[in-house]
Amino acid sequence: MKKGNLSINSENIFPIIKKWLYSDHDIFVRELISNATDAITKLKKLSLAGEFTKPEGDEYKINVEVSPKQKLIRFIDNGIGMTEEEVEKYINQIAFSGAVDFIEKYKDKTNEEQIIGHFGLGFYSAFMVADKVSIDTLSYKEGAKPIHWVSDGGLEFEMGEGNRASRGTAITLYLNDNCHEFANEFRVREILNKYCSFMPVEIFLKDIDAEEATEIIEKDELLESDTVIETIIEPAKTEEKEKEDGTKELVEIEPAKEKIKIKKRPVALNDIHPLWTKHPNECSDEEYIEFYRKVFMDYKEPLFWIHLNMDYPFNLKGILYFPKINTEYDSIEGTIKLYNNQVFIADNIKEVIPEFLLLLKGVIDSADIPLNVSRSALQNDGSVRKISEYIAKKVADKLSGMCKTERDKYEKYWDDIAPFIKYGYLKDEKFAKKVEDYILFKNINDKYLTLSELIDESKNSEETLENSSDETQENAEEKKEVEKTQIFYVNDVKEQSQYVNIFKSAGKDAVVLPHSIDVPFISTLEMKRDNVKFLRIDSDMTDDMRSEEVAEDTKASYDKLSEKVKTALHNDRLKVSVQLLKSDEISSVITISEESRRMQEMMKQYGMMGMDPSMFGGEGETLVLNANHPLVKELLENNHEDLFDMICEQFYDLASISHSPLSPERMSTFIKRSNELMLKLK
Repeated sequence: MKKGNLSINSENIFPIIKKWLYSDHDIFVRELISNATDAITKLKKLSLAGEFTKPEGDEYKINVEVSPKQKLIRFIDNGIGMTEEEVEKYINQIAFSGAVDFIEKYKDKTNEEQIIGHFGLGFYSAFMVADKVSIDTLSYKEGAKPIHWVSDGGLEFEMGEGNRASRGTAITLYLNDNCHEFANEFRVREILNKYCSFMPVEIFLKDIDAEEATEIIEKDELLESDTVIETIIEPAKTEEKEKEDGTKELVEIEPAKEKIKIKKRPVALNDIHPLWTKHPNECSDEEYIEFYRKVFMDYKEPLFWIHLNMDYPFNLKGILYFPKINTEYDSIEGTIKLYNNQVFIADNIKEVIPEFLLLLKGVIDSADIPLNVSRSALQNDGSVRKISEYIAKKVADKLSGMCKTERDKYEKYWDDIAPFIKYGYLKDEKFAKKVEDYILFKNINDKYLTLSELIDESKNSEETLENSSDETQENAEEKKEVEKTQIFYVNDVKEQSQYVNIFKSAGKDAVVLPHSIDVPFISTLEMKRDNVKFLRIDSDMTDDMRSEEVAEDTKASYDKLSEKVKTALHNDRLKVSVQLLKSDEISSVITISEESRRMQEMMKQYGMMGMDPSMFGGEGETLVLNANHPLVKELLENNHEDLFDMICEQFYDLASISHSPLSPERMSTFIKRSNELMLKLK
């Protein structure tokens, strides 16, 4: 068997690198800025290791120059530079990463700063937009010679002694005909803001074809670093005033000023110390809000935020914001911007954020997140899952901490975050255990309660009822052991206002669960907490809503009317019940068992609407007529045979309206019937 090494021909591989390595052509700016940053970072490491002394007054920076006339863009740094041997090693050999080589050499000396590059391919992104690329570099090493390297097309190069006089590297891209846009200052500024807003080295942009911009300042504002172009004398300001004798004279109202015309001071485009790199104790609320608005262009203030700062078992920094929202969880999506050592990678990385927290906006910076070669996507790796779990834990810790120490603020935010926390409760078992005791329920009186507080409140209410009844203490204890704590809820306070009023008049409480996530949430909660049972307020009429017990003959008349109404409505699935309710304001209501309702919700979710819940063991609706209401009393006492069917249909539709909106056809029939009844009863 013959053995050997695989050989890759640059003529075959280079066109692939140029065309397919990166999905977006503007990425070359990020790659070349990253290389320049690495060059400066390496020099800082050498300085910390005692192998280089930076000259006094020398500031590390990266200059980007564009020339629309010459159709070029240039990247200049004052970093480590390269010798001829290093150019041969790192430029002429594709995918030999200088960053990896440097880290290996100096890994035991200092870990103060990270090197960005990992794959050694970033430089070649220049050939996606340029036909010709040149490098002028001078190493920091004593006695090093400047090197000039140029390649036309990327397959061949020329290298020799150059004329660069200062330490560092300048890379010039002579743009091809399709990419002249990258010689425009505004276009490049846009790209730098996108990818390099938080690079750890100051970046300056300049149009070398444009005239030097100048500004005029007061003389006392002059700095030693300012270059004076000329001195300008601004004459005194005068005003003509009339004297006592009637003559006029010019009076000086503002003395002459001496001003200086200077070259406009360059301003770095990036923030080299972004907020997430600082310790949370160093950051104010105003800074967090300002950073949020700057990065996400959101005029609304975030609800709250979580500052991530972790060094072990992986390096991770960042800030996550809960934004102010007004829509359901399934129609909102946040933005997580991923950075690698302050280099922007992507703004829609879902793998590192738990699914239920995709509403969040924020930044995450980690050198430990595994990227693919082009840095445009994450590689499958166990550390990504660990980071996701860590973020879920930090969110749970934040919620529990706020509930314990800032309850008022926590309640203020709850309505906005509730759907997402409940979704997380369903999706993540660890998260569910951490937040279960801090999930709030708002009752019909706008009071917020935890599940434990709800259970205690319900038990206290039950004990009061039991103590006022003839039930023995022994029977009461047995009942407590057998029965679950019933928690009533309402989906829509306005739509179900009739039932809410019944509850309030009976002195009962209910919680408001308005979101589509709430039904699966309470079902899951019931499975995990077998001592509670959730019932919608229109599921049944409880004993404490009914008036006193009725006599047998009265009950018989109620049953007779029930059968007669059921016959008149021609609905086999409908149950009819006449009951004596405490309130005399409501003539009729519709109830449906909790099991049937949840079955209907499930069928709706899976596109099975129209099917009979009884097929799955569920029950239909029950029309409850209130014998305490004057209209029902009238029906009990007088048959009204000529109007009976019409009155029954009216009762049913009135109850249905308070239960859910009528269909357009049914609403038209209801209005027509109402008019007919008023005419006949006139």
